[in-house]
Amino acid sequence: MINTFFLQHLHSWLSTHFSRASKSEIFIHRGKAIRGYDVVAFFDESKMKPGSCHYTYVWKEALWLFSTSYNRDLFASSPEKYEPQYGGFCAFGVARGYKAQTDLGTWVILEQKLYLSYSKEVKAGWEANLVSLIKQADSQWMRVKAKATQYTLPLLTLASAIFQWSGFNF
Repeated sequence: MINTFFLQHLHSWLSTHFSRASKSEIFIHRGKAIRGYDVVAFFDESKMKPGSCHYTYVWKEALWLFSTSYNRDLFASSPEKYEPQYGGFCAFGVARGYKAQTDLGTWVILEQKLYLSYSKEVKAGWEANLVSLIKQADSQWMRVKAKATQYTLPLLTLASAIFQWSGFNF
């Protein structure tokens, strides 16, 4: 028999440490906007470039990292020019009415705007109907950006499955 006191505390601890809801309008991963990559480099160097903790800027309650002080200063002077569309969340997801994390390997710049997707497969589907989906995402963004994004790690899912299997209810 599983100790219910232990299960309650384990669930509480796992929920606190491995699941968090975010209402940020910027995709933040491990405390950094767009996984800590330099957004200016996408535009000016046409490549993904990791940012450095030596060149940072806080904007929209997010920590942005840059590879050089020059790129940081460019961003600081005009963040709207460099900010990814939909805060760096998946463009296809926003078109469908929700926030989804992104894989930076899916980046594309169209008409001087940076778009990101959840995966290469999602990007392929998004590109197949690009104009329509951008219009949908643009119209959805004001509503979607206020929604919380739930990030849940597999350990919490495993713990929940164990609790359900044991017949434990919260």
